[in-house]
Amino acid sequence: MFRRRTPDEQAQAVATVLEDQTRDPQAPKGRPTPKRSEAQTGRRKALNTPTDRKSQVRAAREARRQDLAKRREALANGDERNLPAAHQGPVRKFTRDYVDSRYRVAEFFLPMAILILIGSLLPALQNLSLILWLLVIVLIVIDSVVTAISLRRRLAERFPDQNTKRAVSYGLMRTLQMRRMRLPKPQVARGAKL
Repeated sequence: MFRRRTPDEQAQAVATVLEDQTRDPQAPKGRPTPKRSEAQTGRRKALNTPTDRKSQVRAAREARRQDLAKRREALANGDERNLPAAHQGPVRKFTRDYVDSRYRVAEFFLPMAILILIGSLLPALQNLSLILWLLVIVLIVIDSVVTAISLRRRLAERFPDQNTKRAVSYGLMRTLQMRRMRLPKPQVARGAKL
C-alpha cells in the first residue's frame, strides 16, 4: 500500500490516467447523460417490474395461511406433527395428559371469581366474599404445589434421561385454563389412567 512502485506499475498507472483524460469532456462518466424522457421511462420500467415479486409475496402469504390452518387444526385435534414447538414432544404430551386426567381447583377459578364478585356487591355477603377469596387462593396454591410435586415425580420416573426442565410450569399454566378452553384440546378423559 505505501511501498514504492516498480517502473512497470508506474507506466500502467500513467496509461490509465491518460485513458481517463481522453474521455469526452461532455460525458465525464464515460457515457453521455441520458435525456430526461429516457431517464423517466427507465424509472417507470423499474417501478413496473415487481409483478413477479407481488406473486412471490402472494404465494408466501398463502403458504403462511396454510401453515397457520394446519397448526390450528393440530391444536384442535392434538396432531403431534403440526403442533407449535412449545407443545411438541413426549414430555409435553404426558404433561398435558396428566393435567387433563384430573380435576384441578385452578381451572374453576374464573367461575368462582365471578360468583364471588357478584356476592361482594351484596352488602350482606361482603364479609363472606372476602373469606371466599382467601379460601380460593389458598386452595389454588395448595393444589398447584401438590400438582407440581407429583408431576415432577412422575416425569422423573417416566422420562429419566430427557429434559423435563419447563414441563412442570407448562402443566401448571395449563391447570389455570378451563378444560374446554385448553389448547391443544384434551385428549384424555377425566379419571383416565396414564
